[in-house]
Amino acid sequence: MTPAVDPTAPSSLAPRSLLPAPPFRFGIQVRGAESAGELVATARRAETLGFDVLTVPDHFPFGLAPFPALATVAAATERLRVGTFVAANDFRHPVVLAKEAATLDLLSGGRLELGVGAGWMRSEYEAAGFPFDRPGVRIARLAEGIAVLRLLLGAEGEGPVSFAGEHFRVTDLALQPRPVQTGGPPILVGGGGRRVLTLAAQVADIVGFSPRALADGSLDPTSTSEEATAEKAAWVDEAARGAGRVPERGLPERNLYVYGVTETDDQEASAAAMSAEGGIPAEVLLGSPHFLFGTIEEMVTELEAARTQLGISYVTVPSDLMEATAPIVERLRGR
Repeated sequence: MTPAVDPTAPSSLAPRSLLPAPPFRFGIQVRGAESAGELVATARRAETLGFDVLTVPDHFPFGLAPFPALATVAAATERLRVGTFVAANDFRHPVVLAKEAATLDLLSGGRLELGVGAGWMRSEYEAAGFPFDRPGVRIARLAEGIAVLRLLLGAEGEGPVSFAGEHFRVTDLALQPRPVQTGGPPILVGGGGRRVLTLAAQVADIVGFSPRALADGSLDPTSTSEEATAEKAAWVDEAARGAGRVPERGLPERNLYVYGVTETDDQEASAAAMSAEGGIPAEVLLGSPHFLFGTIEEMVTELEAARTQLGISYVTVPSDLMEATAPIVERLRGR
């Protein structure tokens, strides 16, 4: 694995504007469906509208089981990539996850993106009987899980591989089938805290920015603010550079989950209404890249600014915002 970096070290990064600006990609996250027909219709509509990826979360209390759902989507579409967003490392042993991922990558013709996370929702851990360890333990376990995934899904996995860590042990294991994508499917790691984003910057192909998880197993909505997101981007910049991931060698792609897309001529009034409903201060909503308000052109401009200033080029929205986001996708996808 890539060596850890000191998160307190000063940054020596070039200004974000000097780094390459990758083309935009857009995804949807499907949290549920009443039937296979409904899921397939959503996937085909997403493909028609120009979305690049359909993802499924991994939670017990809600949503579909990701791998059967994604296999159904892959079989019903031609171009659309499929992904876990994200598979919980504590609920899925990395050997089992690697087997599922390799099979789905094969059956989808190399269209899988494998999102993995440390887990954060205390209530589902407790309900399912899993120990909810402190964040440092969960993140260390995630780091080992990713190392096992890389071994099994990469070129080394064609022959027997071994891994001996504190949390996982693999001995002379060869994985079949092999994934279609060279080196295995790209791995996305997301989070909102410094430790997990440092890990993501070091080892992931895609870094996902999300709200910070609190000790009680809830999410901090204020960590979606403009200032908090800029701080997360700075952590990722610093950790990626410290790990030797410079532009010439390839930087991880950056993903942002957008919770709101509101076409409006009165941004302040729309933010106030959303604040009254959801409890997030209106000033946080207006500045946050996780919430878009304005005309289509204003929202396009905001995402272009997020790419220039924060390096974010891959945007995911919940599937119920698919139609509202489609005009933005039409203007920005692949540019």
